[in-house]
Amino acid sequence: MPVSLKDQVVIVVGASSGMGRETAISFAREGAKVMAAARREDRLRELEPHGIRVYAADATDPAAMEGLARAALKEYGRIDVLVYATGTNIPDRALTRLTTELWDMMVGVNLNGAYYATRAVLPVMREQKAGSIYYISSKSAIIPDESGASYQAAKRGLAGLAQAVRVEEKDNGIRTCVVCPGLTDTEIILKRPVRTPAETLAKALQAEDVAELVVALAKLPARAWVPEVQLFPAGL
Repeated sequence: MPVSLKDQVVIVVGASSGMGRETAISFAREGAKVMAAARREDRLRELEPHGIRVYAADATDPAAMEGLARAALKEYGRIDVLVYATGTNIPDRALTRLTTELWDMMVGVNLNGAYYATRAVLPVMREQKAGSIYYISSKSAIIPDESGASYQAAKRGLAGLAQAVRVEEKDNGIRTCVVCPGLTDTEIILKRPVRTPAETLAKALQAEDVAELVVALAKLPARAWVPEVQLFPAGL
């Protein structure tokens, strides 16, 4: 029988758009107490009618992630779930155009922020002897493609982070999972160097598909652990 998510405390980092936004809404529909975080506070405010608390924070700032965890703990007294959905890509992704500044930015957003958010919530989860962390990665972490070296390296790094956290924290009841979606119709597609054909986009996943998967994973009993899950468009 699925675990009830009612009154579970969920932090979603990267909730101002796309998969993060839909994940925050999906958890709220399940009765969870959701705190949504992102840099764009104006976009976050659109989540408030769903009963979601918002917290403006830059995932690449370690102090901001610590502040987010403290705010959730002060508001709700515990943290049950962390979803790291922050991610970006760049048009100038080819190695012939990739600069050190762009590389650092990509790793900072896609990987370093995940570590900062994880480090911020782990003390609470250790004390509770329970917690789940979901990292939204990409099929690019599994299948080599043209998404760029910085994107693929960072998204593959999420798997390493998740595995390490699981090994070190399993005795504290903490689970991790890397979610690897294929082509999904979100704003990040606009950062491709070449526009995705409409007929291809029509077959893509939607952000709510990924959100529903994350919620389903969170409903598994504590005895179950899914280390990684792939979700691809059926028609591509």
